[in-house]
Amino acid sequence: MNTLNTSIKHNTFIGAFISIWCFLFAFFSKPFEHGTMDTQKWIYVSVGYSFITFFTYLIVSYYQNIIYKKLQKWSAFLEISVYILFYSLFILVSYAYYRSSVIQGTYGFIQYLTSIITNIILILTPLLLFIRWYALKLIPTKEDEITIIGDNKLDVLKIKQSDLVCISNEQNYVEIYFLDNYNLKSKLIRSSLKRIKSNYNFLIQIHRSHLINPSHFISWKDSKTIFITQKELPVSKNYKNQLFKI
Repeated sequence: MNTLNTSIKHNTFIGAFISIWCFLFAFFSKPFEHGTMDTQKWIYVSVGYSFITFFTYLIVSYYQNIIYKKLQKWSAFLEISVYILFYSLFILVSYAYYRSSVIQGTYGFIQYLTSIITNIILILTPLLLFIRWYALKLIPTKEDEITIIGDNKLDVLKIKQSDLVCISNEQNYVEIYFLDNYNLKSKLIRSSLKRIKSNYNFLIQIHRSHLINPSHFISWKDSKTIFITQKELPVSKNYKNQLFKI
């Protein structure tokens, strides 16, 4: 998982979906009974749980978007952390609501977790997994644009992925070679090849000092050198197999 749907519209839809689910769960399953709670009371209670679910998810989606914008990538670990944050906030806020004068719940925190929250997590998690996965399919296809960010504030380069030719190490900097109106240009930014490679997995390492975009590979010059678009680069013995797979 390398991407995330950061659309406010789509995440609002996800929040609305799970809030409706939470309303139906609370209203029809009636996970707790305290005295006599008629239908009108259960509607009132269920609406409260629904709103808690909706706003909790919106808060979590807001923070996930900040993280994604900063890192420019997503991972299984970050995805799991979203679920942990969502359920943690939901448990705290919903328990406060449960013990409020509206419901006047009598369960202690542990009993609340085991009797109510466990069922919610077991049923909601597969639905949430599916709808967040489906939300990735809703991301509109954009031109293959990437943004390379360095350590300095001015180290920003936004280009098409197809225009990126190669990246070479220059001590504490990397030099990025790219096409601009079919002319080869370069920009120096403070970063490392290791970081660049981890952020953009389409790049291939051919030398300890060079990464290339495989779409710009043209041919071998000899056993130690290759031609790429408007440039030639050395190839280390340890990285030859990478090129043979192109």
